[in-house]
Amino acid sequence: MFLTISTTGTAGRPATDLGFLLHKHPGKTQAFSTSHGTAHVFYPEATDERCTAGLLLEVDPVTLVRRGQGKGQGGTPDAALAQYVNDRPYAASSLLAVALSGVFRSALKGQCAARPELPDEIRPLRIEIPALPARGGAELVHRLFGPLGWESVKATPVVLDETFPEWGDSRYVRLVLEGELRLCDALRGLYVLLPVLDDSKHYWIAPDEVDKLLRAGDGWLAEHPESGLITSRYLARHKRLTQDALERLELVRLAEADGSEVEELDNAVDESSDTEERPVPLAVLRREAILASLSAVGAARVLDLGCGQGQLVQALLKDPAYTEIVGVDVSIRALNLAAKRLRLERMGERQSSRVRLTQGSLAYTDKRLVGYDAAVLSEVIEHLDPERLPALEYAVFGSARPRTVLVTTPNVEYNVRWETLPAGHVRHGDHRFEWTRAEFRAWATDVASRHGYQVAYAPVGDDDPEVGPPTQMAVFTLTTPGTHTGTGTAGTADTAGKPSTTSTSTTPTPTTDTPKEGEAA
Repeated sequence: MFLTISTTGTAGRPATDLGFLLHKHPGKTQAFSTSHGTAHVFYPEATDERCTAGLLLEVDPVTLVRRGQGKGQGGTPDAALAQYVNDRPYAASSLLAVALSGVFRSALKGQCAARPELPDEIRPLRIEIPALPARGGAELVHRLFGPLGWESVKATPVVLDETFPEWGDSRYVRLVLEGELRLCDALRGLYVLLPVLDDSKHYWIAPDEVDKLLRAGDGWLAEHPESGLITSRYLARHKRLTQDALERLELVRLAEADGSEVEELDNAVDESSDTEERPVPLAVLRREAILASLSAVGAARVLDLGCGQGQLVQALLKDPAYTEIVGVDVSIRALNLAAKRLRLERMGERQSSRVRLTQGSLAYTDKRLVGYDAAVLSEVIEHLDPERLPALEYAVFGSARPRTVLVTTPNVEYNVRWETLPAGHVRHGDHRFEWTRAEFRAWATDVASRHGYQVAYAPVGDDDPEVGPPTQMAVFTLTTPGTHTGTGTAGTADTAGKPSTTSTSTTPTPTTDTPKEGEAA
């Protein structure tokens, strides 16, 4: 199998810089041993104006058979092909992708010790592969390579036999890619998409393949319109690994949209402690208060926004009155723990049809959350920076607009009652703020008035006559269905904390959440 990489240049910016990028001297022919044969690198042309590097992979069919039999292990990808007579030595596949990663390892990483500035340069590139298996045809080739920045993607079907045109085209295409890209980006795209188009790998798929995919897809795979198909095929349709990869890609997408690091978003689970083994009574009280409030308003379809490890979702599932329960969280680890808690994989069909766990950011509007009876935000708002609260307010109260919204948050006045909590400290290291009762009521009243809700308040836990309850909650009830009339929009910097008159409502309904590390019980 064979591919060429070409570029053009000038005397001031010679095309032979390609040799530095590939770490292969244009004046030499080099051979490299691979697990299934020998890879040769050579330069058919190398001038200041034009330079072409060729990679020729000679596959040893005997080694291919000895290293594995059948699809996915190193032998033939189709049962109809014999072990020793097949297309593996001639058609670009995962064998060529592995050779690319081994022979051009530094170029894939975007590293060049001799000329560190070169990898970041965008240069004219032309890549040609004479025979590329394309399960999905030329149309799929365009769908996969088109979004990667290539100006021209030509996938010309290879006929089965020119002598017998009535036989039609084969499943192979001649691929020519042209455009201005960084070389490392071009190679990473090839590394991922060659086995995807062939839809076959010559080795067993292990969990570390997810990491390889995400490294090679960094910067483009999360936003690719065909990311689901790419991920599934690259991981040989391994269900568990594909789900893991897609969840991690979604977190990358959310982090990029939020301007945050992935680690900042995926921090909802404290791996050093197990809150289930050390239940916190206050968490139980919150959950009971929420369940009572949801029952009082007759909610059947409920959103648990910031569901954490799924304690509330689990409690809701025990009551058949709740016909649809959706848990939403930005943390993949939290959702995975929630799925294990609920035993989703072993849950019966009738029960599983009532519950869904989904990844999402509460700072963005989501049409999937529209039309529910109630939404719960339990111990969630204090984890947001104050300037992000208007975005959450609009996403929940302005866009999703459930009939009832339950919000619980710590009462900072009560912190003096925790003997283990140092003065001036918040209950959890990730809390961006903790409000007094007056501050919480001012915020809730302002939100309610701007979005067409009325709000009532209720204590959770012992209501201390001096400092109030440990948890405060607000129950918002929709009074003006339809489009809200307020001025808040997602991402705007509205001001919270303005005092206003509190209206009464139905029985208050707080939300529950997994106690965070350092939170007093």
